[in-house]
Amino acid sequence: MHLFDKCAAFTAAREARAAGMYPYFQKITESQDTEVVIDGHRKVMIGSNNYMGLTHHPKILEAARVALETYGSGNTGSRFLNGNLDIHDMLEEELAEFTGKEAALVFSTGYQTNLGVVSALVGRSDTAYLDKLDHACIQDGARLSFGETRRFRHEDYAHLEAQLRDTDEGRGKLVAVDGVYSMEGDIANLPELVPLVKKYNAVLMVDDAHSLGVLGPNGEGTAAHFGLTDEVDLITGTFSKSLASIGGFVAGDDIVIDYLRNHARTEIFSASMPPSAVATVRAALEIIRTEPDRRERLWKNTRRMMTELTALGFEIGPTQTPIIPILIGPMDLTFKVWREILDAGVFTNPVVPPAVPEGGCRLRTSYMATHTDEHLDFVLEVLEKVCTKYGVL
Repeated sequence: MHLFDKCAAFTAAREARAAGMYPYFQKITESQDTEVVIDGHRKVMIGSNNYMGLTHHPKILEAARVALETYGSGNTGSRFLNGNLDIHDMLEEELAEFTGKEAALVFSTGYQTNLGVVSALVGRSDTAYLDKLDHACIQDGARLSFGETRRFRHEDYAHLEAQLRDTDEGRGKLVAVDGVYSMEGDIANLPELVPLVKKYNAVLMVDDAHSLGVLGPNGEGTAAHFGLTDEVDLITGTFSKSLASIGGFVAGDDIVIDYLRNHARTEIFSASMPPSAVATVRAALEIIRTEPDRRERLWKNTRRMMTELTALGFEIGPTQTPIIPILIGPMDLTFKVWREILDAGVFTNPVVPPAVPEGGCRLRTSYMATHTDEHLDFVLEVLEKVCTKYGVL
């Protein structure tokens, strides 16, 4: 048995590419937020997480330019050693204030954030409780920890309580959920979850990757959306969505953040966020705070697409956010619909197992503050035409 035998046996991707039905790693040669160019043809982008439409904002680009000229292109080391800049510390202070927490710690990616936080906190005498639809980085963080992992059915807090009740009282307990679930678009029911977590003396961590900029009075995230900021122990998030950059953070009590600063391996052993990325996030936070009309436009677009897609007969599941899945079912049909929609000028994301359950294949669509009515008119026209042809409606 050779180590690479499994690689030779994996032929699905090669076969899909040969048939022109491989949907991943699309080569984008030009991007303008709401539109991209692929193979020389312009497409309306409804497959991005750029909810606030900030990746081309003049203040964002200028902040990145100034940081490049001031600090260079990278830090060539971890923050633990030579890679800590003053703007890293400034960003952490701003994130703590923004999320309503005592302190914050930034990581080089959002994935590394949850990987590092969960694996550092959950030890041999602890248990992590994960929603089955939690993002892969939370699940992998639990896998890399030395503790026990239990998974409860999506948003089924009776199932979670049964697990908590069945756990030795002497064990430390971490309950980790997504604030907004990336493939469903629904929001974690924190008003129901918080009392349960407190009842069993557990810690609650909410991953606000898809919530920042979108939920809350000022875009602060899921806890603020429900008025429960003080009841959520840890807030994590990524900068690669509404904040138009790359990186991630965790916010919480100062003593917890200090522990993570000195124990999270993905922080200690990874090069720090490049200066341009840090400056981009700081500028994005300022724009989110000072341009509330962007969030209003995002929700206007979201409500329109929910209403019109439902009226046309699309099944969009339990979504409550700008993430609006179009449920299709079979994988082969999903790929055919995706291909024809792309050829017609609309970029969507086909999502198949293991990201979703068997038979739950879908097109994941998502919307931005910067989509115009003309964009959305065109999207609706293409989706209706193609999905009618294939019997999806």
